[in-house]
Amino acid sequence: MMSEILLPTFSSRIFMDSQVTFKSFIHFEFILVYGEDGLRQVLEEMKALYEQNQSDVYDRLLRIRALRWEYGSVLPNVLRFHMSAEEMQWFNHYKKSLAAYMRSLGEDEGLDITQDMKPPKSLYIEVRCLKDYGEFEVDDGTSVLLKKNSQHFLPRWKCEQLIRQGVLEHVLW
Repeated sequence: MMSEILLPTFSSRIFMDSQVTFKSFIHFEFILVYGEDGLRQVLEEMKALYEQNQSDVYDRLLRIRALRWEYGSVLPNVLRFHMSAEEMQWFNHYKKSLAAYMRSLGEDEGLDITQDMKPPKSLYIEVRCLKDYGEFEVDDGTSVLLKKNSQHFLPRWKCEQLIRQGVLEHVLW
């Protein structure tokens, strides 16, 4: 037949016996059947798909990173349900790296940069004590007695946890 003369058929056994891998045979057979231009086109399409996939993965990781800033270090179950094991592993690694970085900032206790998404207008705020709390130590080593209905002008970052606990309230003018 004419086609056998133009395109001889090769068996993978011949190539395997001559120490050429089956993978090489597939590439060789592809070139014989589709030609060099066909192979080039397939490789370009594969490269485009790979780059698109990388872009999608990067976009998804950016969204997962944003979840840490929005929800904190513990994600709601409804969000975790839609994440793969690898994404949860990446999230956990990111939150640990962020925590280590925040501990390295500032004084002994570090600085929680996730606290205020907008910079505060002042570093000190006026607070009112909602219940008796007792002695409260400020940065310079001085103590303040937090008694019910007393008002104080204190560093914002030292008060935020007590505000969340309901011990203090921010007095707004």
